[in-house]
Amino acid sequence: MAPAPQRLTRRAEFLRVAAKGKRAPVHGLVLQALARDDAMPARLGFTVTKKVGNAVIRNRTRRRLKEAARLLLREQPVTGVDLVVIGRDATRGRAFTALVDDLRRALNKVGALARPDAARCPPPPQCWPARCGSTSGPSAR
Repeated sequence: MAPAPQRLTRRAEFLRVAAKGKRAPVHGLVLQALARDDAMPARLGFTVTKKVGNAVIRNRTRRRLKEAARLLLREQPVTGVDLVVIGRDATRGRAFTALVDDLRRALNKVGALARPDAARCPPPPQCWPARCGSTSGPSAR
């Protein structure tokens, strides 16, 4: 089993991310991200307001968001950023796969996820099929 991601736990950390970070609202959640000056794994904080429901519903919503983040970050690790995931009322009834997609879309919006092919393949003019398997470029004609 993968280790649990590091967490944001103090109110001051949440407020710093909210004040200085980027914000990406998507259908099922809101993601706030603030870049750090290190290459350590992303630190995560989760919050669900009372607008979502009583404590049982809020905790269930928070657990679903934490699991979605755990699965996504195990698949695509993110470094050098603090992330705050805010659960919305729509999060409660949203399908789990849709939550994972929402989180992936939000991470792309704030620029926390690198494109998977960006590291292995340079821009099209210099990209050759023999080097990275791309079908674009002069030799693909």
